[in-house]
Parts: sequence; structure tokens; C-alpha cells
Amino acid sequence: MNYIWGILILGGVLLAAIHGRMAACTQALVEAAKNSVELAIGLIGLMAFWLGLMRLAEGAGLVQLLSKLLRPILKPLFPDIPKDDPALGNIVANLTANTLGLGNSATALGLKAMAELQRLNPSKNVASNSMVTFLAMNDSCITLVPATVIAVRSSAGSANPTEIIGAVILATAIGLIVAVTAAKTLEKLPLFRLSQAAGAN
Repeated sequence: MNYIWGILILGGVLLAAIHGRMAACTQALVEAAKNSVELAIGLIGLMAFWLGLMRLAEGAGLVQLLSKLLRPILKPLFPDIPKDDPALGNIVANLTANTLGLGNSATALGLKAMAELQRLNPSKNVASNSMVTFLAMNDSCITLVPATVIAVRSSAGSANPTEIIGAVILATAIGLIVAVTAAKTLEKLPLFRLSQAAGAN
């Protein structure tokens, strides 16, 4: 990615120099830097609120409660996870953060959940079915409150930053269904079963 961004930046500067637009290029650079700082500051408050709320929910035992409530739904998707294993709670925490649109918080929780799934994985050099299913759900989780996107739209001066909620819920729900269906279907194919067996050996 660093090479790609480097090529894009150098290419833009080179084209500006060829066409005699270096002043415009410099002005665009200054404005972009200013806008990025304003956007970041605008996001701090909302992100701090939601991340703090998630921390309180975790400390108050809400994550554990959600884990119990969602166990009947998640257990068929993760049959390899023991009944009261911490991995299930970490998965619920990650999915909750994703549902609230907290990408930054969900990333840390997702890494923790994946580490727990790796602990349960009998084939350490091959991703388990539970790891693949979790990754599919993490990347396509339904989003009920796209907090980060709403904050970005609000910082950018949108007249109605919340008008995307309906479309986001529909799109992410369809994405989640497709991703989980694909993961559960592919894990039954002989090719992937052979890969799991090879990893166990």
C-alpha cells in the first residue's frame, strides 16, 4: 500500500509540474491537510462516547449477557467452541461493536476474539472453520447504528447525516447473509476439508 500511495502522490505532483499547476497542487495539499485535521477532531467526541459506552457495557457484564442471549444463534455457527468458552464472549463483543458501527473498537475486539479462536484451533497453521466464519461475520456484520459514518457526514456538513441508516441496515444484512452462507457452504467442500486435514497432520 505504501508503494501505491507513493506512486499516486508522485504521479500527481509530476502531472501538476508538467501542466504548470504547482500552485494549485500546493493549495489543494494545504486544504486537504486542514480538512483532515478538522474531520479527525470532529470524530473524537463521538468515538470517545461510543468506545466508553462499550467499555462500561463490558465492565457491567452486558457483553456476557448478550453472549448468553445470542448463544442459541451463534452455537450452530460455531459448533467447535465449548459452551462457556471466553471466545464466544469475545465474538459477541466484536459483533456488538460492528453492529454499532464502531470500526476502531471492533478491530481490537476482533483481534482478541481471533486469538481465542486460535487457542482452540487444533491445526495452528490452518484457519479453523470457526475462524473463517467469524472473519466473514466480522467483515460483513449488520450495522444498526453506523456511528462512524454518521460522524463523518456530520463533520462534512451533511444536512441529514442519519438518512443513510435504512440503506446501511439493508445492505449490511444482505452482506452478512451472503458471507455466512458462503463460509458455511465452502467449508463442506472436499478441497477445504482436505486442507483442514492436512493442517492437522
